[in-house]
Amino acid sequence: MRVAIIGAGAAGLASARHVSAQGIECEVIEMGSEVGGTWVYTDEVGTDRFGYPVHTAMYKGLRANLPKEIMGFPDFPIPEPNGSYLDQATILRFLNLYAEHFNLKPLIKFNHIVTEVRPNADKWSIKAKNKITKTEFASIYDVVMICTGHYNTPISPSLSGQEKFKGHVMHSHQYRSNKPFQNQRVLVIGAGPSGLDVAFQVAEIAQQVVLSYDMTKKEVKGEYPSNLVKKPQVLRVKDKEHVEFVDGSCCSFDTIIYCTGYRYNFPFLHHDCGVSVGDFHVRPLYKHLIHIEKPTMCFIGIPYYVGAFQMFDIQARFYCQYLNGSMSLPTKEMMYKDTEEDVVKRKNKGYSEKQMHLLGHDQQTYFEELASTAKITPILPVICKIWSDSDNSFYKDLKNFRKYKYRILNNNTFVSERYIE
Repeated sequence: MRVAIIGAGAAGLASARHVSAQGIECEVIEMGSEVGGTWVYTDEVGTDRFGYPVHTAMYKGLRANLPKEIMGFPDFPIPEPNGSYLDQATILRFLNLYAEHFNLKPLIKFNHIVTEVRPNADKWSIKAKNKITKTEFASIYDVVMICTGHYNTPISPSLSGQEKFKGHVMHSHQYRSNKPFQNQRVLVIGAGPSGLDVAFQVAEIAQQVVLSYDMTKKEVKGEYPSNLVKKPQVLRVKDKEHVEFVDGSCCSFDTIIYCTGYRYNFPFLHHDCGVSVGDFHVRPLYKHLIHIEKPTMCFIGIPYYVGAFQMFDIQARFYCQYLNGSMSLPTKEMMYKDTEEDVVKRKNKGYSEKQMHLLGHDQQTYFEELASTAKITPILPVICKIWSDSDNSFYKDLKNFRKYKYRILNNNTFVSERYIE
């Protein structure tokens, strides 16, 4: 059996670690020159020096919004001894340590961008190109694991009247530092983790920052910089610099930054793969990861709003149980039924079509389903409890939540305390 793993970020590394541990031959195809995926920082935006898309959205000064106690892997925790909220360089260093510990780097073809994945009888034909030499590579695999993440294709909605705006319009995917916004008036649209973080960073140097979001759906509490104000959604762009909000207020801006998230996108999948990604819903996937019609294809990392590294690990272990024959999949009919029941549960909770892969505070249930179905070691309950506590702290006190340090006491309990850096 030959397994192709596309991507050498945290999901790809976890997959390679567990597949190779089964004694199964695997090859990781990575478009970058190093491991780490979205945790790799580069000054490049748009396209790299070879003319290929830059997928990372990492920016200077980024610190994780989840504590390190839940960002490690179940069998390989983050060893850093100090505070819980680590910076980008420390997490990237950890991923390199993980890759070296499990001897994964020899499995990786760096600087290769996958151009096509296509069914070939009961196998997979994969084409890739070496970004440096431009030489093409093609091979046949029995299994393909797609670990490319979903932070590479930004959503940039067009505001009514946006063509009138003469300032700069960008997505947070292109944001690298706050330096360009010295003394500017900046509109940040979106109050997810990146929107809040970018707004606070830009406020350090800008004249004024307006954070615009749907206030009827969430409230972000805590202390804000004096030059950062909150507004509801944008109604329209009035002229070359003025933006009107739904409450009737109006402000002038030099820059608009969309922090409006990303869409699932797998441009290398041939249509014969039978994968749909419309409406932010990847189908047809059993347990959010196994292609129901072609189970030798899986996607690691589709669910979001989770303890990501822990999820990558249990998803990879779940899939390995299928690969090594320890777990048989249900019939296609049963897998479709299971998937549809999950959709119905989500809609009954009021989830939109865009939230069909949202886990959030329900992630423990998902992890338990994977563990019990595949008869594998579950994710410890304390992991999800810390995730929930950290998430609540984030929205209660954005300015200070990273000043707390977590300590795991046992499989179910933890303590957190103020940490003096």
